[in-house]
Amino acid sequence: MFHQLKALLDLPLLFLHLKQIHCLVLTSPIFYTRRDLFLSRLLRRCTAATQFRYARRLLCQIQTPSIQLWDSLVGHFSGRVTLNRRLSFLSYRQMRRNGVVPSRHTFPPLLKAVFKLRDANPFQFHAHILKFGFDSDLFVRNSLISGYSNCGLFEFGSRVFDGTEDKDVVSWTAMIDGFVRNDSSLEAMTYFVEMKRSGVAANEMTVVSVLKATRKAEDVRFGRSIHGFYLEAGRVRCDVFIGSSLVDMYGKCGCYDDAQKVFDEMPSRNVVTWTALIAGYVQGRCFEKGMFVFEEMLKSDVAPNEKTLSSVLSACAHVGALHRGRRVHCYVIKNSIEINTTVGTTLIDFYAKCGCLEEAILVFERLREKNVYTWTAMINGFAAHGYAIGAVDLFHTMLSSHVSPNEVTFIVVLSACAHGGLVEEGRRLFLSMKERFNLEPKADHYACMVDLFGRKGLLEEAKALIERMPMEPTNAVWGALFGSCLIHKDYELGKYAASRVIKLQPSHSGRYTLLANLYSESQNWDDVARVRKQMKDQQVVKSPGCSWIEVKGKLHEFIAFDDKKPLESDDLYKTLDNVGVQMRLPDELEDLTSQS
Repeated sequence: MFHQLKALLDLPLLFLHLKQIHCLVLTSPIFYTRRDLFLSRLLRRCTAATQFRYARRLLCQIQTPSIQLWDSLVGHFSGRVTLNRRLSFLSYRQMRRNGVVPSRHTFPPLLKAVFKLRDANPFQFHAHILKFGFDSDLFVRNSLISGYSNCGLFEFGSRVFDGTEDKDVVSWTAMIDGFVRNDSSLEAMTYFVEMKRSGVAANEMTVVSVLKATRKAEDVRFGRSIHGFYLEAGRVRCDVFIGSSLVDMYGKCGCYDDAQKVFDEMPSRNVVTWTALIAGYVQGRCFEKGMFVFEEMLKSDVAPNEKTLSSVLSACAHVGALHRGRRVHCYVIKNSIEINTTVGTTLIDFYAKCGCLEEAILVFERLREKNVYTWTAMINGFAAHGYAIGAVDLFHTMLSSHVSPNEVTFIVVLSACAHGGLVEEGRRLFLSMKERFNLEPKADHYACMVDLFGRKGLLEEAKALIERMPMEPTNAVWGALFGSCLIHKDYELGKYAASRVIKLQPSHSGRYTLLANLYSESQNWDDVARVRKQMKDQQVVKSPGCSWIEVKGKLHEFIAFDDKKPLESDDLYKTLDNVGVQMRLPDELEDLTSQS
């Protein structure tokens, strides 16, 4: 009977069957002497089946549970669910009340649960580690380094690392990853070099972490050295995980050919790999390629995730590819993909930039959850369509919904005030940043205010605001003042603002062109010639303007003064010429009427 039951517990059983075995063990006298043994086996099966509450009740029926059983229960509770993590604490507390001394296997899963809960105190468990003498155990110390680094207490993780004598690859990787998470990419790369000098061999996790640092620092030379030394030399296995990191690193550093080459050479790809390539193209403004890769991804039967959808919708928004973006939206609906805040925000931005404000509003209203990015995208949609008052009203609705604005929200709503001429409202919002929301205005916020004052003709007030700025004015600030001077024909102040802009952006062709236009409007032809000569001497080349148009789902790019335009675009250019003639026709008729 004993042997059959032991064999039965090794088989895959339903939870109902486990409860039946539990009843048999408790009610049959023949199991009395070996009850703890069978209950212990049942406990492990229940925790493996995620029946944690039942497992805790089972544990209470065992007379002398071993430390291995307690460790098993604590470890299984430290999962992804917040409630289970709290049960991990309760199990540890019950274990200590029963007088059981923890082992080296107790603390790593317990620390994992502690560091993932915001209201937990990791220092009390660190004190227990010191109390029971596990502070010298490398397994426990690595858990402390990783935990402190991941939850924003990086300074304490660094102290534990510095106090560790025999550092292994896990110690170094935890430290490097901690630097990356705390936006200290250069330090992460430095520690990687120190690890290599100390003779510790990197593993796959180390390479992935340092590639993240390389991507954030945009140091492609360092990334290439890692690619060559570790991957091409065969020191670590280039799996999908590392391959995706390489594609991401090359893409974010602007080396799209290298990213595509790594992608093409990978034997297998997952959604992360495809998303990394798409995001790299989109970030590099290669929108057409990003959309093409997404279509190839769908043909490969790889289901996109929220990051993939956000990237491709962002590409559609930038070039106004309404048809393609709608196809993506239809794909989401057809495949019953939940439109969460990430995808919903990108959809709102896409429809607003493509001129479909009503559809953007519809997506916004149907979203179950809205965060500050969602509200900001919708406010920006109203502002971009010229509804300044609507943008401000939506901003106040956001506040009444108990959503706090961020710095980007204020840039958007202040820009709306500038374009709508809402000077007093803009003043109030600008002052409320620091007084009400504890947000320090940045240079971009000052640029919005300069634009607001300048458009209304309050040029002296705009100049006074620039002089009061707590930081050095940026090109955006001086550019806003310069643009206002052009509108209101204040040539002297305009020349002063232009000189500051050109000093900050000596290679920006648009600044020289606007300055030449200012001189030409004031009929100062000598200065026009001087600006043109200055552009030529500094080899500043004017970038040609370009635009996109979508015809039957196909995207066409038009570049100004492009002699290499395709033959099939001739009809489009003729149509545009006819439109231009018709636009000028009413003015010409009005002139003829006034003359007669």
